[in-house]
Amino acid sequence: MPQRSLVSQPTGALGRSAVRPVTDSAVERSWTRVLKWISVTAAVAVLAACGKEAPPPEPERYVRTLVLTPQSAGLQREFAAEVRARVESRLSFRVAGKILERRVDLGSVVKPGQVLARIDSSDLVLAQEAAKANVLAARVNRDQLGADFKRYIDLHRQGFISAAELDRRDAAFKAAQAQYESARAQSDVQRNQAQYSNLVADVAGVVTGVDAEPGMVVAAGTPVVRVANDGPRDIVFSVSEDQVALVRAAAARPDGLKVKLWTDTQAAPQPIKLRELAAAADPVTRTFLVKAELNDQNVRLGQTATVILTGTPADNAIKLPLSAVMEAQGKSAVLLLDPKTMTVAPKPVTVVGAEGNELVVQGLSPGMEVVTAGGHVLTPGQKVKRFRPPGTPTAGNAPAAPATAASR
Repeated sequence: MPQRSLVSQPTGALGRSAVRPVTDSAVERSWTRVLKWISVTAAVAVLAACGKEAPPPEPERYVRTLVLTPQSAGLQREFAAEVRARVESRLSFRVAGKILERRVDLGSVVKPGQVLARIDSSDLVLAQEAAKANVLAARVNRDQLGADFKRYIDLHRQGFISAAELDRRDAAFKAAQAQYESARAQSDVQRNQAQYSNLVADVAGVVTGVDAEPGMVVAAGTPVVRVANDGPRDIVFSVSEDQVALVRAAAARPDGLKVKLWTDTQAAPQPIKLRELAAAADPVTRTFLVKAELNDQNVRLGQTATVILTGTPADNAIKLPLSAVMEAQGKSAVLLLDPKTMTVAPKPVTVVGAEGNELVVQGLSPGMEVVTAGGHVLTPGQKVKRFRPPGTPTAGNAPAAPATAASR
């Protein structure tokens, strides 16, 4: 039996209330009206949301770009180098003694025969005097035995002495002659030793190092002064183990190795020829010493230079600034600019090395335009504009003059 509810409603003129039953169908009609009202409200909300304006497009950002040229497609590395003399001697005293005087300083220009330092020669002079006395004694003994030998020859002819006695006198004279010659040679040695108290330059050059000071007692052979001979020059620099093969390959090409002096900023790099490559690494720096022949004899010793190692386009290696390379999904990539649509797109690359503030990468080719600054705020497909310094004339969307990525 259906349930009923009592609802009082006013009836008649007297305002009396009457009770009438309300069935389930009336309740269902009420709920239907509520659901219809909710549906209409939701539809109106959806229509209002669809009627909103689309979000504005992303702004065009300014970026710095770099156009890769054929010259930048070859591997190019730079090494700090120094101009050194091909022959550098460590001069030392040939005898021991106390240094009394040093007549040159670091950087002094010396000439052949110039006295560089002097040691105390008192003991050497005394030894020379003793050697002279030994020579005099040996000469007197030789002369005495020689005179006796002549007399014994006459006695032997007269038959007063035997032949054996004459032979003994002959042997004694010859021994005295040998002792005299030995004493004279020893005297010459002592005379030379006395002269060795002065350290003399053999050739013209420049003092590049001083290893001893006045007052020091040095042994024979202890380095006192280093002198770079005034002659052929070498460019000396060091490379790591992984670059030894690149140096050999570059040296095999006519213009593979070039040098540019820091003082000659306007001069073009000049080619150099590899002369020596160390077979073993330095025990401290673990690098290999490289010496290249420099034809210019007017270069001063000690000048700083930059050695440029140029590769071939087949190396497919390019130097890019650190800001041009980014990480995308765990891999290195760069942003390439499409000149037609002025949009950017990522390009995976392989980083093969780092040199200072630049990275050596592979995977790019000449003609590509790489974003070098501003790429960290860009998304693939976003439109950009090329940044130009104030005052630079613009001609449409043409890029700036191509720069060489592998050189500065």
